[in-house]
Amino acid sequence: MRKICHSLSALVLTGAMLQTVVVSAQKPVERPKLVIGIVVDQMRWDYLYRYYDRYEAGGFRRMLSEGFSCENTFITHLPSFTAVGHSTIYTGSVPAIHGITGNDWTDQVSGRHWYCTEDTVEQSVGTTSDVGRMSPRNLLASTITDELKIATNFRSKVVGISLKDRASILPAGHAADGAFWLDDSNASFVTSTYYMRDLPEWTKAFNARQLPAQMMSKPWETLYPINTYIQSTADTAKWEGTFSGETAPAFPHNMPAIYQKDKGSLRTTPSGNTLTLEFAKAAIEGYNLGSNTVTDFLTINCASTDYVGHKYGPNSIEVEDTYLRLDKDLATFFRYLDQRVGKGKYLVFLSADHGAANSVGFMKEYKIPAGLPDSKMMTGLNAVLKDRFGADKLALTSENYHIGFDLKTISAQKLDYDAIKKITVQYLQKLPGVQFAADVDNLGNSPIPEPIKTMIANGYNSKRCGSVVIIPEPGWYSGSDKGTTHGNWNPYDTHLPLVFMGWHVKHGASNDVVSMADIAPTIAAMLHIQMPNGAVGKPVQAVYK
Repeated sequence: MRKICHSLSALVLTGAMLQTVVVSAQKPVERPKLVIGIVVDQMRWDYLYRYYDRYEAGGFRRMLSEGFSCENTFITHLPSFTAVGHSTIYTGSVPAIHGITGNDWTDQVSGRHWYCTEDTVEQSVGTTSDVGRMSPRNLLASTITDELKIATNFRSKVVGISLKDRASILPAGHAADGAFWLDDSNASFVTSTYYMRDLPEWTKAFNARQLPAQMMSKPWETLYPINTYIQSTADTAKWEGTFSGETAPAFPHNMPAIYQKDKGSLRTTPSGNTLTLEFAKAAIEGYNLGSNTVTDFLTINCASTDYVGHKYGPNSIEVEDTYLRLDKDLATFFRYLDQRVGKGKYLVFLSADHGAANSVGFMKEYKIPAGLPDSKMMTGLNAVLKDRFGADKLALTSENYHIGFDLKTISAQKLDYDAIKKITVQYLQKLPGVQFAADVDNLGNSPIPEPIKTMIANGYNSKRCGSVVIIPEPGWYSGSDKGTTHGNWNPYDTHLPLVFMGWHVKHGASNDVVSMADIAPTIAAMLHIQMPNGAVGKPVQAVYK
């Protein structure tokens, strides 16, 4: 009996040892050490090629020569704004589902105005100002960064970085280890109590270097002789904006004097991108990203391209110089990743949150249709509605190209809401520069062509959007006659760069049409993890097969 027990014990022990050997011999899912998402704010697709001959080998050219470029990547929602684009890239979804319908919006139920990442519960970390009272709670869907966390049982580290709060918070997702953005008041990167109670020591050390002050200690001059900027208009175009105190939009820009009066001016220079990528390096080392036993994820938004574009417009020397300098910064960053993480061991994608229209003044200079809408549109509309329904200010908001109404008054006075919307549409369609207007609740019966109709539906969240939408004519936008803006369906706003490079990426390019919402599903497929829970995009298989 004792021999039988001993034999059984030996068998059990041998089986356990065999099982251990089998388990230890199993090959884990192959994944990169680090994924880096780089979103260049307001980067139109054509910037990849407009300045191509002046890019150096290690930046944008490296991505195109080593990576895979999706040449026809489009936004498939409206409006084409910053917070919306970042949310769509990382959720693989659309505003109707992920809920970020603009940089801000008015709640259609309560009437309360909200900023996209505003959070009244949280407090600032790293500053005494309120700029840190933020979180991703208004984002209704999970992100690819969240899904990576879940897939690795939260062993992966996820960090978001930008000058802008919304562009660091929304990409990093709900479960991030940290998101950091710049506070102009103390020229430091800060965060929120949503993530932590105190800044990490590496962040404090970075802030202590006082790089913003160093970067703004010299004038902004062109990288190359100014007469070589042949892709741009004259330096003092009348449609370009100026820094406070300047008499003309001309180089050199006296940044020491400008920065002394306006600490936010750093954002509207190429130095903002340099600062962002320097901070990204510090975050990689501070969190030891890419050295984990599982994949880590770093989201980076280069935001200065947006600030410069807004002030000067796409055809300015300032924008050209900003991209030439960003190209050099990217080349330096990629070399750093090669050394720190290892070439071929990290996966990077580069895209944009939106594009930008040509300046109205620029378009008119060359006799191309463009314009700005009537600034008294809401006053005129409310006068028409009051004359018909007897109530004042029935149209409450004009946000994100949507008209929102005073639903409480309409309900209390038992007014005909459908009739109010119908008269609103009729009024708007008569205005100069308005190509279409529609009651979104009755969108199917509107004579709006595709793909615009689908883009409207994709962007409409009934709790966060007004119920009448406005589609301007091409070249028209709501904004200023200085610089430019974005937000519409047209290719200048919605045709984006999308280039993948590094781990398991094929070299090549495709002119097949893909969506911004396809980025997260592509990353999910490559990593063999679940798509975000609101994803409607599909993997772009040409990137990796």
